[in-house]
Amino acid sequence: MNLGENVSTSESTAGPEDTVSGQAAEETRAGAVAAPPAPAGEPLLEVTDLRKHFPVTSGILFKRQIGAVKAVDGVSFSVRKGETLGLVGESGCGKTTTGRMIMHLLQPTSGKIVFEGHEITKMSQGQMRPLRRDIQMIFQDPYSSLNPRKTVGAIIGAAYRLQKVQTENGVKRAVQDLLELVGLNPEHYNRYPHEFSGGQRQRIGVARTLALRPKLIVADEPVSALDVSIQAQVINLLEDLQDELDLTYVVIAHDLSVVRHIADRVAVMYLGKMVEVAERTSLYESPMHPYTHALLSAVPIPDPAKRKGRERIRLQGDVPSPLNPPPACRFHTRCWKAQEICKTVEPPMIELKPGHAAACHFPENAPPPDTSGLVAQA
Repeated sequence: MNLGENVSTSESTAGPEDTVSGQAAEETRAGAVAAPPAPAGEPLLEVTDLRKHFPVTSGILFKRQIGAVKAVDGVSFSVRKGETLGLVGESGCGKTTTGRMIMHLLQPTSGKIVFEGHEITKMSQGQMRPLRRDIQMIFQDPYSSLNPRKTVGAIIGAAYRLQKVQTENGVKRAVQDLLELVGLNPEHYNRYPHEFSGGQRQRIGVARTLALRPKLIVADEPVSALDVSIQAQVINLLEDLQDELDLTYVVIAHDLSVVRHIADRVAVMYLGKMVEVAERTSLYESPMHPYTHALLSAVPIPDPAKRKGRERIRLQGDVPSPLNPPPACRFHTRCWKAQEICKTVEPPMIELKPGHAAACHFPENAPPPDTSGLVAQA
């Protein structure tokens, strides 16, 4: 699959929207707790109603809380073993905060994180230490995530020392094998980070992540700081490693072309909320949430002929502040389909077709409602 592959969206139909809207409103008023459809197979990671509110305080000597930044506000999803879930959205939507809570680098305000059937939400740092072998993170910036005072060998070998892992042929040989696995020369063992290019530094970060053979890797925009040619190399490396080592990824990104290339399923976030979750092909060919539709319309298409026939959706206004988010549907202040119900009733996450869920009263490309039962009764 090419990274610059065309993204097509079909026109919305007016017919089923009113029916879907009524169904959403009824389920919301009934207090239903909706969640995205779970993937087939046993989930490796389950996140339920995850929230992170950062307090805003006032005063110098006597501080008091005057508000809270709702960075993540009720996110739910699951990831099965061997799968890649892409987490996308605008800057500030809560993607990285979600990833850091999964890694236990941030303590959630509320919600539940379950890894391999064990809840890890309230675990202490000491209790999490053994799990660090199974959950690792690739950081966004390859320039600041590596200690400039240490050699590559010391950076990657620290994982074995901290976890007290004994290797068959010694730590040095294990680190050199990892360097070779990610496409670097084993002789780079004694070099320092400043002696490498950006792509090579990111490969060092990947090697450090793989040192303990984790089961789950949270990749926080792993290629955003790299040029396009190096991006392709790192993405292909991650895919090859997934096939070879049976890895599971949660890839955080804002480049939808990259996500389309690497992800099996895609979850779209807006202002701390999850607005759509679907299989990759379904989401890119028929997005249902208007926000997803607008995001996909902004993806560059290299073919001028295909680019001519595409409508670019330009959202009006700025993203609202997470300190004071809009009521009900958080996208209604920028949505061209918003009606009164969008300002008063929060749309639940509803599975509109198998494996494709969206939180919208008036979804795009919604399938027509099944009226066979009504016809039979009549």
